[in-house]
Amino acid sequence: MKERLMQLLEERKDEMIEIRRYLHENPELSFKEEKTAKYIEEFYKDKDVDIQTNVGNGYGIIVTIKGAHDGETIGLRADFDALPITEEADVPFKSKNEGVMHACGHDAHTAYLLVLADCLIQLKSDIKGTIKIIHQHAEELPPGGAKSIMESGHLDDLDAIFGIHVLPLGPAGTVGYHSGYSFNGRTYFKLVIKGRGGHGSSPDKANDSIVAGSYFVTAVQTIVSRRVNPMSAGVVTIGSFDGKGSFNVIKDSIEIEGDIRYSDEDVQKVIDEEFHRIVQGIEALFGVSCELTYTPDYPPLYNDPEITNFVASSLKEIQDKDIKEVKEFPKLSPSEDFAYYLQKIPGSYFYIGCTPKGIDKPFFNHHPKFDIDEDAILVAAKAVGHVACSYLER
Repeated sequence: MKERLMQLLEERKDEMIEIRRYLHENPELSFKEEKTAKYIEEFYKDKDVDIQTNVGNGYGIIVTIKGAHDGETIGLRADFDALPITEEADVPFKSKNEGVMHACGHDAHTAYLLVLADCLIQLKSDIKGTIKIIHQHAEELPPGGAKSIMESGHLDDLDAIFGIHVLPLGPAGTVGYHSGYSFNGRTYFKLVIKGRGGHGSSPDKANDSIVAGSYFVTAVQTIVSRRVNPMSAGVVTIGSFDGKGSFNVIKDSIEIEGDIRYSDEDVQKVIDEEFHRIVQGIEALFGVSCELTYTPDYPPLYNDPEITNFVASSLKEIQDKDIKEVKEFPKLSPSEDFAYYLQKIPGSYFYIGCTPKGIDKPFFNHHPKFDIDEDAILVAAKAVGHVACSYLER
């Protein structure tokens, strides 16, 4: 079956690229992917599958491919939202939606999974078990789509789940993996510090929120430097300090926004506790009042070690002209809402090299000039297809 699947995928490589380019030209932002979802739904029209639409808190789609033989149930996921970025990549299929761009590769994710799913449908008489194809909306914008899809109950029967991300960390043909904690978790915060405004000449009659805020900015940096285990990773970023006013007026209130990254759940707990303690301390030290919005977005992504080892070993054994190197990738600092699936379902999220040919220093995901080597789309389809079949047949 795997040999036949690989052959079918090779025959449809051009179709994958065509789909990717169409999606690239017509990107839609998170929670606004109505036309993209309709395109995906139309692709499965009249195919012998069960399809569920509007899953979760947006346009999520789950397609169920039931094999002819009993076996386990696995999930394969690809996201399909774009980013609020004006494209600068010099490609003939440039975004037609001003200010919106597939700058993260979700167009490639969707293209490979559509064609892979269709090939699996053709081979369903040979499939042992059930494969659920998860086309997920809104990965880029918290609260994201993954959490709500999990909460919908449609994936409660999964025994394992797999996903990939194209990354310019190697040429097309490279497949990367990492076991255990692999992506950081993330929390958003906004702190409003309210003091008492006044004249710059009479600070004793006022309560300066800017001074309190400045102490806060300094204090929160000690969380990572003095509270987090130095063998772990954490970041507290102040992205905005809104305290603009007049040069001779003491500000009544200021707003501070930022985000927090953490390598694992233990670090998350330490940062959460220390952050709130510092906010309470600022109130006591300066006599101000604080309004804190503190929203954990995505948890740290944890790849099941046993399943990730299975992914790596099964791909290393494959003799395929398109999958040229399988190697361990480093832990990555971004966040990814695939982590919500992995909190409940054992699985693995691995990586597909996509560095454009002839480029030494490629633009990374989320850059307005981000682009991929489209050969990586077939690599993604083959790698995920091989892993899925091997897992169900093991």
